Amino acid sequence: MLNKFNLRGSKKENDASHLFDSTQIPSHIAIIMDGNGRWAKKRGLPRIAGHKEGMDVVKKMVRESDRLGVQVLTLYAFSTENWKRPKTEVDFLMKLPEQFLTSYLEELIENNVRVEVMGDAQQLPRGTVKAIETAISRTSENDGMILNFALNYGSRHELTDAVKQIISDVQADQLTVNDIDESIISSYLLTKQYPDPDLLIRTSGEIRLSNFLLWQLAYTELWFTDVLWPDFTEEHLGEAIAHFARRHRRFGSVNN
Repeated sequence: MLNKFNLRGSKKENDASHLFDSTQIPSHIAIIMDGNGRWAKKRGLPRIAGHKEGMDVVKKMVRESDRLGVQVLTLYAFSTENWKRPKTEVDFLMKLPEQFLTSYLEELIENNVRVEVMGDAQQLPRGTVKAIETAISRTSENDGMILNFALNYGSRHELTDAVKQIISDVQADQLTVNDIDESIISSYLLTKQYPDPDLLIRTSGEIRLSNFLLWQLAYTELWFTDVLWPDFTEEHLGEAIAHFARRHRRFGSVNN
C-alpha cells in the first residue's frame, strides 16, 4: 500500500533549492491539473473563475518547462468523465482551448513549441476543433518541446480502442497473435510517438490517476501536492523535478 506521506515527500525533500542539472530533467512530464473549482470556491467565486486562472498557470508552466528543456509536456485538460459536470461549466471549459490558443499561439510558434492533442474530438464543439486544428497545423514544423493536451481523453477508452484495432488487424492478417507484446500494444496507443512520462504531477491533494495514461504510467515517478492548480508556480514545478532527480529508477530490477 502506498504511503501518502512518502508520495508527497517531506518539506526537506521537496525543497527546490536542491540543485539538479540538465541531465536530470524529465524528458516527458504529465500533469493532472486539479483544484480549479476548489480554488474558486475558497474565494467565493464561480467555478469558471478557477478555470480561467488555471489557464494562465498553463502558460507559465509551458514557458518554464520549455526553458528547462522538457521534451514533452502532457496536460490533462478535459477527461471523458468531465461531461458529467454542470452544463455551464462544461460550456466554459470547451471555450478555453480556443481562448488559450488564440492568445498564446504566436508565442508558441516563436518558441518552437509544437502543439498536439489526444482524445476523442467527435464530441467537441466545432469552434474548439477548429482552434486545435489551426494550432496543430501552424506548429507542425516546430521541432522543440511538444505541448500535448489530453482533451476529452480517458485511458480506458484509449485501451479499449487499441484492443479493437489490434483484433481488427489480426483478423485482416496484418498481425498475428504471437506478434502481440508490450511494444505492439504501446504502438496502438495515442501516445505512440512519445516516450512514456518520466514524471507525473497531480495538484490539489488528490492521490489517484483518474483514468489518465494508465498503461503509460507503469514506471512513472509520481509527485502529489496539496497546492491547487491556480496556485501552482514555477517553484513548485522545480520542487517536483528536484524530487524526481533524487529518485533511483530501477524499472523493476535490483540494480539499474
